[in-house]
Amino acid sequence: MNELRSTIYELLVKAQEAYGTLDAIRYKVKEAGDGGKKETKVAAKTYTQLRQDSEHFSAALNKLGEQGKHIALVGATSYSWIAGYYGIVNGGSVAVPLDANLPAEDLCELINRADATTFLYDASKENVALMAAEKCPRLQHLIAMEEETDVPNALSMWNLIAEAPQRPAFEPQPEDLAMIMFTSGTTGKSKGVMLTHRNLAENATALDMGYEPGTVLMSVLPIHHAYCLSMDILKGTSVGAVICINDSLLRVAKNIKLFEPNMILMVPLMVETLAKKLEEASLIPAPLVKIKVFGKQFHTICSGGAYLNPAYIDLFKKYGIKILQGYGMTECAPVISANSNSAFKAGSVGRCLPNCEVKIVDEEIWVKGTSVMQGYYQMPEETSQTLEDGWLKTGDLGYIDEDGFLFLTGRKKNLIITPNGENVSPEEIENKIGAHRLVQEVLVRDSEGVIEAEIFPDYEYASKKKIKDLQAQLQSVIDDYNKTAPLYKRVFKLKVRDVEFEKNTTKKIKRF
Repeated sequence: MNELRSTIYELLVKAQEAYGTLDAIRYKVKEAGDGGKKETKVAAKTYTQLRQDSEHFSAALNKLGEQGKHIALVGATSYSWIAGYYGIVNGGSVAVPLDANLPAEDLCELINRADATTFLYDASKENVALMAAEKCPRLQHLIAMEEETDVPNALSMWNLIAEAPQRPAFEPQPEDLAMIMFTSGTTGKSKGVMLTHRNLAENATALDMGYEPGTVLMSVLPIHHAYCLSMDILKGTSVGAVICINDSLLRVAKNIKLFEPNMILMVPLMVETLAKKLEEASLIPAPLVKIKVFGKQFHTICSGGAYLNPAYIDLFKKYGIKILQGYGMTECAPVISANSNSAFKAGSVGRCLPNCEVKIVDEEIWVKGTSVMQGYYQMPEETSQTLEDGWLKTGDLGYIDEDGFLFLTGRKKNLIITPNGENVSPEEIENKIGAHRLVQEVLVRDSEGVIEAEIFPDYEYASKKKIKDLQAQLQSVIDDYNKTAPLYKRVFKLKVRDVEFEKNTTKKIKRF
């Protein structure tokens, strides 16, 4: 078992003491090359630099009177974002990471709901800062992550760091609140999950992901999300990994070649997209494809956030790439279980982390342990509905097999109750129908007492295969599924979409 850390401050300090001169963060910069033309190069910050910059930012916030206050931050993944985050939580304040893809009005609403008094933003969110100055009355300070900003009265994070005094004599305690993280809200209003230092630090250090000092990670997921923040940033820091920042989902392939990572954390939709590309190159020898696309040094994809078809695990194995599937939720900081190199079972989401326990109550997964949240910020009713005697009711359905591996079967809120009183998990049907190559996305729901499947087909694949009657072809997919499905699980309606479903930031389809 890994050595557990009880605060994020301890996590960073121990990392700096062990790996101080090693690269902590790598990122792209534009610099003038030969002839004055700007070229893309890789810059880096060491663990010592990360600790120093974050501690100076802690001191700057303390000087502004923000110690213990709630500080919202929004922007793309960057060294400034990471240093700012560590500076906030390790200085005794509470970080409120926000989704950079949300409209300005929604971001202002969340700033107000979180009672934030400072807003830290990057250049792409100057419009939000301007709106927040008017619509968020509790805000005392606007801080830009860059050295310059066009927002009136805004401060510069890097000017504050340069002018900051020595770090104040403060060290957060394990039970101190570190973060309020809003859920993605796939089925309703987002909720502010309250997580302590212990919740986050122990979760990050309890999970064995096979990281070694110097392991090169490429971070591709939104940094405001628990999965990325905890497993890329906090976990990566704790083991002395090199965290490389992917600047766009459109440039993942190029950035893999640039950074040469060993591992990447993904959500299933990303894995599926890569799998389709690999299938197109099936006639080329697998070792050549692997080197061309990923590099010979690449060996692991960690997948989480939703169901992953086990067939993809077998596909990537042909290319010498392991896929380790895990399971979690923001309310558990976020990882609950995960497969590892030493304990793996296809189709499962792994064994429970050593710092928590799982039980099944009426098919629902309940979790207890040091990763479980303190509750939802300013939402006592929702908190009482979710927490019971220290147990978190996840809302997910599943079972534990004889070897201690956890399997997911659906979502309690999404259950379809048939006219005969049978319970049907739409996810189960979606996973089976979605395995067909023609199906890019599928949503299963109740429609006037029968089960309906709404499908967004892979139009590119249909074009390559010269499929003209998509409705008929997709109906045959449904018919094939129905042949082996019990009567109460059969699909009786089909709807074909022209556009993709609306999704949250982890690429889950919004159901309501």
